[in-house]
Amino acid sequence: MKLPTFTLLMASALAMPLQAQQANPCTAPADLAPAQLYGLWQLSLWPQDGQESSPASTGALLFERHPEYPGSVRGNLKRSSPGNDRAALVSGDVTSGEFNLDESADGVAMDAVWEGNVTPSGCGQELRGIRRPAQGSKSEEPVMNFVLKKTPGWR
Repeated sequence: MKLPTFTLLMASALAMPLQAQQANPCTAPADLAPAQLYGLWQLSLWPQDGQESSPASTGALLFERHPEYPGSVRGNLKRSSPGNDRAALVSGDVTSGEFNLDESADGVAMDAVWEGNVTPSGCGQELRGIRRPAQGSKSEEPVMNFVLKKTPGWR
């Protein structure tokens, strides 16, 4: 029995690795636009003298379009911490592959700043850097490393 051409093409496409099927190649870190940050990201934080495999805090961050500043993002952060979970508002941007974020528990005072980079091998799906208490903040948390990984399905 001879299969129709369409059936053969579909079978070939399904047999290809997922990467070969993707129409969009990876965005270079310097070309990542703020809109590409939109979506849900998984967070791990660990002390600078610690290891990524033993995070001090984990959580999630949801980025959306900033309503007041075009080209920026705003979002909600929820993460674990010793004693209780924390929630905060965040806002920031990505410019030339550099990631900057301000964190505020009350939406007014800045509690922490995040500085990092889009990882070249992460295909726009991973950000790494440091989170430190904001100048003048009452936080006793140490400077920590972070990694944000975009949740699969959010593109």
